[in-house]
Amino acid sequence: MGLIKKPVTGMKDILPSEMEVREYVIRVIKETYKKFGFQTIETPSVEHIENLNSKQGGENEKLIFKILKRGEKLNLEQAESETDLIDSGLRYDLTVPLVRYYSNNSSKLSTPFKALQIGSVWRADNPQKGRYRQFYQCDIDILGEASNLAEIELILATTATLGKLGFSGFEIRINDRRILKAMASYSGFEESCYDRVFIILDKLDKIKLEGVEAELLESGFSKESVEKYLTLLRGLEHAENPLEFLTETLGTELEDSVTEHLKEIIDSVSQTKTADFKMIWDVSLVRGMSYYTGTIFEIAIPQFHASCGGGGRYDKMIGQFTGTDLPACGFSIGFERIIMLLMEQGFQVPQTEKKVTFLIEKGIAGEELCKIITDAQKERESGAQVSLMRMNKNKKFQIEQLEKEGYTEFKKFFKDSFKL
Repeated sequence: MGLIKKPVTGMKDILPSEMEVREYVIRVIKETYKKFGFQTIETPSVEHIENLNSKQGGENEKLIFKILKRGEKLNLEQAESETDLIDSGLRYDLTVPLVRYYSNNSSKLSTPFKALQIGSVWRADNPQKGRYRQFYQCDIDILGEASNLAEIELILATTATLGKLGFSGFEIRINDRRILKAMASYSGFEESCYDRVFIILDKLDKIKLEGVEAELLESGFSKESVEKYLTLLRGLEHAENPLEFLTETLGTELEDSVTEHLKEIIDSVSQTKTADFKMIWDVSLVRGMSYYTGTIFEIAIPQFHASCGGGGRYDKMIGQFTGTDLPACGFSIGFERIIMLLMEQGFQVPQTEKKVTFLIEKGIAGEELCKIITDAQKERESGAQVSLMRMNKNKKFQIEQLEKEGYTEFKKFFKDSFKL
């Protein structure tokens, strides 16, 4: 069998033109988030398998790239189950590693702690447009802040970043897991069935109310519970003030503070935002991760008919490591989908420095070549980006290719006319 030149399925080679855009986007993300007080951290790509399988990652726990034990620890002959063979895996997100990181280093960190983490994650998923098996995530999290100031800051920082990247007219959809649970309880669904109900509700924008009703009944839920649930959803659809309608209808099933908390986030962000977007309360927003305990939100960009990032509050997760719960909230921007949209739009990285090419005819060498290199060094010291290369026979095509890479100035050196 010969060597294979294509990358592994679900992963990709990145060409210089895209790499330039990726580096620019990362630069904008870091600069913007740091202005909001977030501090950069880094965690290992490999995580303990116990942490990855802690039943907090939802469906992602089925997509772990698992790593075999090494050396003497790997005993294939005596292994009776997978746990005898595996002790770690590639991280499937940045939240689980962050929580472990904080639990291990909290005595050295400020409170609240505002973390910024950018890095690759891996999921053994079915590849499709905008979805890969290795991809970048960019997360900001606030640990130790119980008030909704955390959500407000996270949303404002993320939307400011999107605005600086040229996105406008998008939406931040927001909901609260406590509202979802209160609605399900009010309707008479068993708590053990909530996740099944939420999965169906999450399809509301695609299958409409009739489709939600049909799927709930097909799933075996009682007609009485389904009818009560649908009556509630229809009421929300036609209510002049949906949040007030919800509070009045659910009564003791839902604390007033939950909707007040949500309303304050929406109002505060809407009044202080620096980018062009709308805050939308979406009762069908569920978010897949089982570790969310309260507010949840996601980015909806018109050009892409899927989430381009999301997050929420996960107040119980740190307690799994330390035994003591700590309020925590995070927002992850959909880096790969943002890059894909920018590339499709033909996005050009703003050039802040001059890009010059020194085209040198073959045969120029020795002192003549050293003089050219010295001139190039002086240009670099003055702030220009300078690339030295030999002339091709087809100089016109060579220059056209360089222009596509952003070079705007060309200095040509020919042996016959060269003078020291």
